[in-house]
Order: sequence, then C-alpha cells, then structure tokens
Amino acid sequence: MKDFIIIGAGLAGISFAETAILNDKSFVVINDNSQNSSRVAAGLYNPVVLKRFSLPQDAAIHLDYMVPFYKRIEERLSVKFDFQLPVYRKFASVEEQNNWFQAADKPALEPFLFPEIIHSEYNGLPAPFGYGKVLHTGYVDTQVLLDSYHSYLKGLEQDCFLETAFSYDELFVHEDYVSYKGIVARDIIFAEGFGIHANPFFKYLPLDGTKGELLLIKAPGLNLDVAVNASIFILPVKKDIFKVGATYEWYDKTAVPTEAGKQELVEKLNELINCDYEILEHLAGIRPTVKDRKPLIGTHPLHKRVHLLNGLGTRGVMLGPSMAKELYESISSGEPVRREVGLQRFKAS
Repeated sequence: MKDFIIIGAGLAGISFAETAILNDKSFVVINDNSQNSSRVAAGLYNPVVLKRFSLPQDAAIHLDYMVPFYKRIEERLSVKFDFQLPVYRKFASVEEQNNWFQAADKPALEPFLFPEIIHSEYNGLPAPFGYGKVLHTGYVDTQVLLDSYHSYLKGLEQDCFLETAFSYDELFVHEDYVSYKGIVARDIIFAEGFGIHANPFFKYLPLDGTKGELLLIKAPGLNLDVAVNASIFILPVKKDIFKVGATYEWYDKTAVPTEAGKQELVEKLNELINCDYEILEHLAGIRPTVKDRKPLIGTHPLHKRVHLLNGLGTRGVMLGPSMAKELYESISSGEPVRREVGLQRFKAS
C-alpha cells in the first residue's frame, strides 16, 4: 500500500510529492499534462502586491519556507531553476514615488521595500522618475523545475510517475484507503489546477480560473538585468531574451493564445520600451484562482481520504511548498487546515 496517490504534477503536485519525500512517505503521481499554467508561468516571486502596496497574509513565512525547499531540490537533482533577481517598480510620477516612501515606512513592508529611489539607466527603457526596489525577490524557471522533477520521479521506482489520464469512475474511496486501477493508497491528493471543474468531489468549490497570456521576446538593445514591474512585467531569462506579461482574462477559459491578448501586451510593451524587439513565442494558460485570492486546501467534508491542493493562483511558486506542508500536516494529525485557506469556508452543495 502506498501512502498517497497524487493527481497532477504542476507546482502543487510536485510540492506535495517533495513533501512526501521529506517525510519518507511513498506515493504514485498521475499526470496527463492537460493543465499547463505551471509550465507557462513567469515564475516570479515577490512578497509584495505592488499594485496596492500590501503584504499578503503569511507572505514572509511562505518565502522563508520556499527558499530552502527549492534549494534542496536543486542540490538533489543537480539543476538550477531558482534565480534571485531584483524586482524594480517603475515610477510614472512623483506621486508614485511618494506612495512608495509611505509604504516603505509601514512596519510590515519595511523589510521588503528599499527606502531609496533607484536611478539606474537601462538602454531601451526610459524611467525619468526612477524605480523602487523590492527585496527578497526572484524567479523560478518552472519549465526546468517541472521537467527535471518529472524525470527524477520517473527514476525513483517503477510506476511512481504515470503519464496518463485519470478516470474518476475508476477511483474507489473506502473508509480507510483509496484504490485506483490496482493502486491502493491511504489517501489521494487532487492537485489538478483548473482541471478541478471535472472533479466530482470538488467541483462545488468556487475556483474561477483566470486566463493569462505572455510573450517571449528577443531584444538585443535592452540591457536589463532586473525584473521590471510597470503596467506589465519584463523578466530577463537569457541573454537578450525576456518574458513579458501578463494579461488577466476572466471569461475565456481556454489555454489558447489570442490576438487580443497579444495586442494588449504589445501596446503596453511599446509604451514601456523604445528599442526594437522580436516576438519569439506567445503563450497562454489558466491560473487556478479563487475570488478571495486564497488557496483551496484541505480534506473533503464527507470523504476523509480525499484531499485537495489547489487555488495557488498567481503566486504558485511561493505558495506551493508551504501549502503542501500544511496539507500534509493536516492529513497526518487529523486536524483541519486553517479556515482562511481551507475548504470549510465554502459549503458543499
């Protein structure tokens, strides 16, 4: 008997798999690659919501847990995917400068906002009012993380990582275990992202996916070595190569890039930079978001062996490790997760 069956191998799924490994637990991961939001994500992590100058609940705790979590994976897999990189908030006016200073004086934000204006000059990116520097930021190359971790799982033991569609009709939930096509485990973890809408156990939950589109561009004239946040973000990922994003679309639930999304990004990019660039790729995915901007984790109200790890939204790289830990500890102790991130804040229909 395995300890866990894990459905989904995006950021949520591999975070729980790694948590199981850290606790010497056995598992099988089943992944059909139907959800691509983790793979196309920019991977930026930043503890501050710059639009509102607010600090999400427990952001510092999530960040402190995330850094060594990913470091252990990098060392074990001999791969690099977590890159520390400053995030600069581009100011458009003196008023925005003043708002930055006011925010930096707040005790909760003081550790994360550098209290002086940065006047660095970057070719192709005019910034007459300068920048504000966010501390303790970076990005995770999610494609490298996912590809290397999937390969690692495949090498652990036979049938530890199954690339196949999951059939809910063939899952049998018993009082003390679950079984699926001959696999018997104590618990099952659903980490399917937007795929939750096909899940008969959890489709009552108000996970409302948000479509995001981004561009991969080549801009040799843009000598940028930091991530810049303005109306969009620009993230340097390789020499002369940058990710640009992202859009937020609440009605289109397809992971298909659109001309409207591309045009929106191009218009904002042209307002931000004045150098030539070439669009190399146009990507789209559905973020698993909840209206209250908090994760969805916990145990099904009627089936104690069925659990959910979802709703990580735009902060998946930062929330995944700590939310997986909280869910694992809840399963181990039998105590429910905190209400602010738990399923109990929504009634089953």
